[in-house]
Amino acid sequence: MTMVAEAIKVTAPADRTDELKAQSDRVRWLSLLPRQFVMIDGAGPVGEAMFTERMPGLYTVAYSVHFALKRRGVDEHVWPIELLMWTTDGAIDFEAGLAAAQTDWRWRLMIGMPDGADRDELAAAVAAGQAKLPPSLAAELRVASFTEGDVAQIMHVWPYSEERPTNARLHAAIADAGFVPRGAHHEIYISNPQRTAPEKLRTIIRQPFARSESR
Repeated sequence: MTMVAEAIKVTAPADRTDELKAQSDRVRWLSLLPRQFVMIDGAGPVGEAMFTERMPGLYTVAYSVHFALKRRGVDEHVWPIELLMWTTDGAIDFEAGLAAAQTDWRWRLMIGMPDGADRDELAAAVAAGQAKLPPSLAAELRVASFTEGDVAQIMHVWPYSEERPTNARLHAAIADAGFVPRGAHHEIYISNPQRTAPEKLRTIIRQPFARSESR
């Protein structure tokens, strides 16, 4: 895939749902606005065992906000789980992260919050979510603003364990366009792994980027 920076059109999504559009055969370039997420951090191996104990808190917040808005006549769906990954030394290269000791990994699970939720609804939802977690994790659950700005993304359709070629294509496109990656490796889980065959799992792989200083 060969591109030049001048040919890249970085667009602002028409709405929040438009941010989740991606294709497996091409890279999409977006400029994202700040957004609030319910989030919780973790360290060490990235996988189901570490995620499971955090999920009740995240989903309680997401569904509490969903139903609070529904009582006001606002129909908002629950957004997918997202994952940010980096290492203790700040490395954002996915391959370097995989090569690092698993104890060096840092990560964040999060779910996007509807723009229409007010402060009281969010606070009540977080309190309900914290009650679903052990004390050692409850304090980590919070709603906070997160801004990625310019990003490139691609759809990975295959098991999670086979993401490396897709991620490599994404980073090659960023480099070919004259940009450099920044921020954390970002995955958005569109499919429910409990209901979807591994070969049909859809995951958006997203990488924030900046223009190279050499250009």
